[in-house]
Amino acid sequence: MTRLGDRLVSWLRTIVPGLWALGIAWLVGLGLPDSVTGAVDGLGQMVLIPAALAIVYPLLRAVEEKMPPWLTRVLLGSNQPPNYGTSADGTPVVNSLPPAPPPRGGDVD
Repeated sequence: MTRLGDRLVSWLRTIVPGLWALGIAWLVGLGLPDSVTGAVDGLGQMVLIPAALAIVYPLLRAVEEKMPPWLTRVLLGSNQPPNYGTSADGTPVVNSLPPAPPPRGGDVD
């Protein structure tokens, strides 16, 4: 368990990048011409924020190991990823999605 607690770290590492994406979307929205913002009638921020988050979060996670610890804390909310523990057989509880089953041969009726 981290010093902050795994649930808090998990929450921070979700919320903090979301706030950065919100700020980026807001700044981008300020630079959009009135013809664009008027045409979408308020939908601009509804599109910009998820789009910014879809770009910011994976980018931050991809460069996380190359960033200094202080920058990781600022951009992701915590320098340590949460630890979700292990199951009874010792495997991590949350690591990745299970592998896809192999494709079946032939047509399925």
